[in-house]
Amino acid sequence: MNDPIADMLTRIRNASLVGKESVLVPDSRLKRDILKVILAKGYIDGFKSEKETPGYLTVKLSTKKMEKIERVSKPGCRVYTKKREIPSVLQGMGMVVISTSRGVMTGSEAKKQGLGGEIICKIY
Repeated sequence: MNDPIADMLTRIRNASLVGKESVLVPDSRLKRDILKVILAKGYIDGFKSEKETPGYLTVKLSTKKMEKIERVSKPGCRVYTKKREIPSVLQGMGMVVISTSRGVMTGSEAKKQGLGGEIICKIY
């Protein structure tokens, strides 16, 4: 697997489209940070580490449907943005997840703090 973040996003998207309640994703610190941001916006209901499946997180999906969740920055082609050029998704109806020097956050939070960074994904 070349891009574990894209794999996580694809698992969440596919499980959401078929109406599953939860999905297993491999665990990492960056994935936990991304899931915290997605959880804060209500696109998932929670996530936790299970004892039965060490090394994996169980992500509980929300009834709030994600129309699209797409990876922007890829391992072969990183996409960075300045604080003034952070894109808005569907005129504020969606969100951009950005990895900054102060951690992973939404695009609107990064604008407020005056930070740019790597655009991880777009969700709407």
